Amino acid sequence: MVAVEAIDELVAGALLGAAGRRVEARHAIRRQAAAAGIWPASILPFYRARAAGTGDRLTVPAINVRGLSYDFIRAVIRAAQARQVGAFILEIARSEMAYTDQRPDDLVVIGLASALREGYRGPLFFQGDHYQVKPERGIDGEVRTLEQLVDESMAAGFYNLDVDASTTVDLTQPDPRRQQAQNVALTARLTSYIRRHQPVPVNIGGEIGEIGGQVSTVSDLRAFMEAYRALIPADDGISKVAVQTGTRHGGRPDAAGRPSAMSVDFAAVAELTRVARSEFGLAGVVQHGASTLPLDTFDRFPDAGTAEIHLSTEFQNLIFEHEQFPAELRLGIDQYCFEHFGRERTVGETDAQFLYRHRKHAWGPFKRQLIDVPAAVRSRIGQSLEDFVASLFERLRVVETRPVVDRLVKR
Repeated sequence: MVAVEAIDELVAGALLGAAGRRVEARHAIRRQAAAAGIWPASILPFYRARAAGTGDRLTVPAINVRGLSYDFIRAVIRAAQARQVGAFILEIARSEMAYTDQRPDDLVVIGLASALREGYRGPLFFQGDHYQVKPERGIDGEVRTLEQLVDESMAAGFYNLDVDASTTVDLTQPDPRRQQAQNVALTARLTSYIRRHQPVPVNIGGEIGEIGGQVSTVSDLRAFMEAYRALIPADDGISKVAVQTGTRHGGRPDAAGRPSAMSVDFAAVAELTRVARSEFGLAGVVQHGASTLPLDTFDRFPDAGTAEIHLSTEFQNLIFEHEQFPAELRLGIDQYCFEHFGRERTVGETDAQFLYRHRKHAWGPFKRQLIDVPAAVRSRIGQSLEDFVASLFERLRVVETRPVVDRLVKR
């Protein structure tokens, strides 16, 4: 068994050491994790079983890790171990990589180290979230950029990748098939690229409705999937599809900077999942932009058949607003946001609303200061994260999923 002090030292070297030390520490973490029986894995076998009717009435949480990553992931793993949770995902979005100063290798290495530190054994699922096409940058160049990101991600151990070309959906077209045409073509193109280069069968997701737009319909889903299946065989295709159900990334802050109410069209979720499974053999639909919903809302996602739910902003809120978070550091983050993003302030926006929208950009610039927060304070924040994650695990009904994950997901 590796001493906890040695793991902590390796993490410090992997994150903050000089170039040579970082490489050496990362290799050591990977070696020790592999020797202990911890490995990056694809959740595809579990999702295929769900598509076939196994493991219904649960929703897999995909947790975006923006910062305090070692403490955060350790909290997630503690909550999982205490409840025998095997069906959970650690992820980061393409956009988050820039402002959090975290690449795929960072997340995998810290995830493996966290598992070592907490005595976890078995597969860990790392995911690239919103590998999104930005059409304003030029489609061909964007595809090449995403192919490079896919290569980097799979080399690091991301064997779960969510392709998002929903930004190209054209609602000015007269029917869903034409609206989804470019989304279909780009999702199929990137699916083919992943399949040609994957070291293991990757779990791939697609997306039909950009978050923040209009609620997705069964017509949208059929238009996308029928055209997609004409290009990609079922066995090689996506296992899940993200839809728009009325939510928005980050929620909608009120004047005090707290998330205000959002509605979720659970009837649409249930019907979209039914069609996704019965007609196209998918595990179901994916819900984005949900972490700031009231806690009791999460009980409804499994009942509606939601396959996966992505959770991010409320974890950030919990960390930055924690009573133990250093006041001086919070002030520095606030000042940074006002200085660097003040031009993006909207008319009538309060200070609290502005900071709510922009403090995510502090994760990277304040990475060292956050790591240097006293251990006792990070421990208390970690406990609060663990408690919140535990509540989500229970409400999403992934408790006791470890045995089926171990049975289906092999090294």
